[in-house]
Amino acid sequence: MQERTATICAAIDIGSNTLRVVIARCSPSEFQILDADEALVRIGESVNATGAISTEKQEHALSVLKNFQSLAEKHSADAVLAIATEAIRKATNRDAFLQTIKEQTGIDVHCIGGDVEATLTFYGATYEISKQAEPPERIAVMDMGGGSTELVFAQNLDISWHTSLPIGSGWLHDRYLSDPPSEADAMTARAFLRTYLGGLNIKSFPPFLLATGGSANSLLLLSQRAFRLDPQRATLTYDDLLRCQGLLWALSAEEIAERYQLDVKRARIISAGALILSAVLETFKLKELQISTLGIREGLALAYARNGDQWLQRAEQQARQGSQSSQQLIKDSVADFAPTLKQETFGEAGRRMFRERAEIMISWHEEVLRHEDIEAVHKMRVASRRLRAVMDAYQAICDPKRFKAVYRQVKNTADMLGLARDTDVMIENIRRQGAKGSSAEQAGCNWLIEQLDSYRQQHQRQLEKYLQNLDYEAFLQELDACLPAEEA
Repeated sequence: MQERTATICAAIDIGSNTLRVVIARCSPSEFQILDADEALVRIGESVNATGAISTEKQEHALSVLKNFQSLAEKHSADAVLAIATEAIRKATNRDAFLQTIKEQTGIDVHCIGGDVEATLTFYGATYEISKQAEPPERIAVMDMGGGSTELVFAQNLDISWHTSLPIGSGWLHDRYLSDPPSEADAMTARAFLRTYLGGLNIKSFPPFLLATGGSANSLLLLSQRAFRLDPQRATLTYDDLLRCQGLLWALSAEEIAERYQLDVKRARIISAGALILSAVLETFKLKELQISTLGIREGLALAYARNGDQWLQRAEQQARQGSQSSQQLIKDSVADFAPTLKQETFGEAGRRMFRERAEIMISWHEEVLRHEDIEAVHKMRVASRRLRAVMDAYQAICDPKRFKAVYRQVKNTADMLGLARDTDVMIENIRRQGAKGSSAEQAGCNWLIEQLDSYRQQHQRQLEKYLQNLDYEAFLQELDACLPAEEA
């Protein structure tokens, strides 16, 4: 088969945070970047808030795309290709927006699924590694976007598993973090990430992690400028990420942007990116990750160079083959490499994690009612928080009314547990303080403890009544019904 000749391609990625274009001269095996541009539009911010792309975001995106089109014309591009990912996929006004883009710019935008997104990202991110004499045998590629994170595992540069996780830097920032983040913000976000990533049940993560995406590259740039890391070094250690967090917690986004020459909008969300990357390293026991400046847009250009107008069909085929390889790994019982998640669809994984977390919370019911262990209330409350953390991750695909009702019930349970628990904590703290004071102070503390104990008994009675009236079977059924039914 004759190899395709080099072509000039403009590849556009409409992401949840950023719109990017790369103009490249490429053949199936060579890649030369001629020009590139990007703009932080944060379409996902609007979609997360209302479910739709706001008029303001649409106008901003259209202006950027017109500039990208002009850049393609300047370089006499043979083809202009555009893909849209997570935020566009779930926007209620997606079709109308894509039609407007077509009418005003002439650009056909392909709204791709998570599997194809992961495949194209892998093409781009591993391009330079594929040129090495001895590339890593087992590799993970992580594309951290604004609204989702694509995760791909490969063996000998052949995709063996991939999935799309519903967490991105913009999504995490908008849910949990202020500017700058408080330590309480960070603790809540870390608890969510620990719960969510731990629930993926990945038995053995590849030892080589390659991260791509705007936030990952911005964190590398911040580390190089703030901590004077070698500019030729494209690696971030766990300690590097902790240092970034310390800086991002201490300064506002405007201060970070001014001191280290970063876009202020990007500076505002990279704190979430630092949390996600450090949580991945911690959860899967890795010491460092490598950053790639190449990603989905470069993968799109390479896919076109290799397959011409059939690029999308070939990428979809490759994505399906990756899924089949995953299933074969399970059949062959390669448990040391194959995550158990690869047997599940995205919705199935959510349904499993919902039930697991709910059952842990429910398991403390009898202990709380026996009043033998004051920590039981605390443990049930923590379990309710972890259930809500998992629910947060899957809210976008849940039935809104059902989700709201069940989420409110979980929160009410946590609040009732909190009233009882907080009184216990206050009594214990006052008892410790009284033991250190004078006789008069001890008498005052004892009086206060008596008052609090009456409140505690009242809260305990309310909690008992509340828990005894809960229909856990109905609760589990409603929780399950939040998620869309799986297609047969």
